[in-house]
Amino acid sequence: MKRTPKSPAKASLLAFGAHPDDIEFGCGGIVASEMSAGRAVHFVICSRGESGSKGDARQRAGEARRSAALLGATVEFLELGGDAHFEVSASCSIRLARVLRRVRPGIVLAPSVVGNQHPDHARLGAMVRDASRLARYGGVKELRALASHRIGALFYYAITPEAEPKDVVPVLVDISAPKILATWISAMQAHRSQVSALPYVELQLARARLRGLQCGVGHAMALFPNDPVVIDSLDQVIRS
Repeated sequence: MKRTPKSPAKASLLAFGAHPDDIEFGCGGIVASEMSAGRAVHFVICSRGESGSKGDARQRAGEARRSAALLGATVEFLELGGDAHFEVSASCSIRLARVLRRVRPGIVLAPSVVGNQHPDHARLGAMVRDASRLARYGGVKELRALASHRIGALFYYAITPEAEPKDVVPVLVDISAPKILATWISAMQAHRSQVSALPYVELQLARARLRGLQCGVGHAMALFPNDPVVIDSLDQVIRS
């Protein structure tokens, strides 16, 4: 019997969030789409939202775990000084680089480096950017216990419209499939302490609907590449 060759495994995706709900609101539809396509996804949440006005640290961490489970992602928490206390530093970037070397993702998602309503977002984005470089350098003494790692691509997500880079052409991801939308909505709604206070779900759905209308699909989300996107053929950017 002739065996059908197995398709190569998809490179894993690692998404960083400053707070327990950032990934879901900022790029949750994309995560749902990638998980549905067979890509392994891991979340690293760098605080427990303890400085927020709604929900305590224990509640918000529990919401994050439930939300990640709905998306099919694994999750861990990494403290970088506490909610609302992030500082861009070499030591924090090296800690993030250690995560990159341990998880060894092909694709990394991080909050946009454009300042917006919460300073932790842009600061984490800048440190992930630095960490993606440091993870490559074999001579960093604090990282020598783990083999160096070069990621395939770093993309930023914008939690709010104000955080979208104005000088970067986005990559738009079609998330129109009903199952993808339903999974994303459920993941956002799992953050009950937050969605009970303000219409965050409606806001993100409206943004995705507008993006979709702009590119001719039902709903779409934007990612902003840190570096130019390299392709082998123009066929890779032609929609079937």
